[in-house]
Amino acid sequence: MSFSRRHPLALGLASLALLLAGGAAHAQAALDNVMKSKTLKVAVPTDYPPYGFVGPDMAPQGLDVEMARLIAAKLGVKVELVPVTSANRIPYLQTKKADLVISTLGKNAEREKVIDFSAAYAPFFQAVYAAKSMNIKSFADMGGKSVAVTRGAMEDQELAKVAPSNVDYKRFEDNNATIAAFVAGQTQTIATSAAVAGNMMQKNPQLGAEYKLLLKDSPCFVGIAKGEDALKAKVNEIIAAAKKDGTLDAMSKKFLGKEAGDLPL
Repeated sequence: MSFSRRHPLALGLASLALLLAGGAAHAQAALDNVMKSKTLKVAVPTDYPPYGFVGPDMAPQGLDVEMARLIAAKLGVKVELVPVTSANRIPYLQTKKADLVISTLGKNAEREKVIDFSAAYAPFFQAVYAAKSMNIKSFADMGGKSVAVTRGAMEDQELAKVAPSNVDYKRFEDNNATIAAFVAGQTQTIATSAAVAGNMMQKNPQLGAEYKLLLKDSPCFVGIAKGEDALKAKVNEIIAAAKKDGTLDAMSKKFLGKEAGDLPL
């Protein structure tokens, strides 16, 4: 075969190699961009106490917010907190509206297809709650009953796997609306995190609500865009150091009432 016939193919392969190389370089750009801009954009919840909520001074606070500030401080940059909901937190990461997602994010196979995860930084679990007078001892007992749940949240996904098909789902766009519906008596049960339920029961003792069924024990992980290995390694380094020096235990104790304990990598 003459060179004249091979030449277009060679040019095509060279162009493809350059394109792939450029894509790889772009995929690893997050940490460089953070360090150059001196700003770390972190997606955090503001409706999910004690992980993320707005305080009396209207400033975001909570365990996830403190974790975001810790990572930024260790990187030597300022933090820009980006409020998100359960439904839009992963899209914000994918569209580069945030460099990290620290928003009570649980790890599962479906999410691992589209984003990467750090080591775990805090404990978290979801459960079903209802009035003490309501007899619910198994998921079968939820048949025909209404449940308040936040659309797209881990508890929404997990409940769908184990609950009877005749459960009456009432899905809401954020956790405040979910809690408000249950407190107002619009639903018989609620599926949410133990931390959120504890806060709700403390503020509304008249409900007589209690823990009924465990949905999932799901520690919190930092979400990182696919391919951003340098940023992921740096975040894991910060988490490992915070775990070793007791910072994670102190943060968990402050907001959840118990130490973080053993967390998965």
